[in-house]
Amino acid sequence: MDYFPVLNIGFNCIVSKNRIISIVQPDSLPIKKIRKGAEEKGKLIDATQGKRTKAMIITDSDHVVLSAISVETLIQRIQQSKK
Repeated sequence: MDYFPVLNIGFNCIVSKNRIISIVQPDSLPIKKIRKGAEEKGKLIDATQGKRTKAMIITDSDHVVLSAISVETLIQRIQQSKK
């Protein structure tokens, strides 16, 4: 059991698993609008270290976190930590 359940999103960056609402691919127009809205509100966190964004993590505090790790890999990491 995780005492402090976090998800490694790459480059030694972590997100609290308890705060995640969704992990999505950043390609579609509606998701790009969510990203732009978060940026305008100052709630966009870029954890890509300059790499291509492969996943967007949406949290319950309306923060949007950009990750260079793929959606599939992030989901696998969440599932592995539950075992």
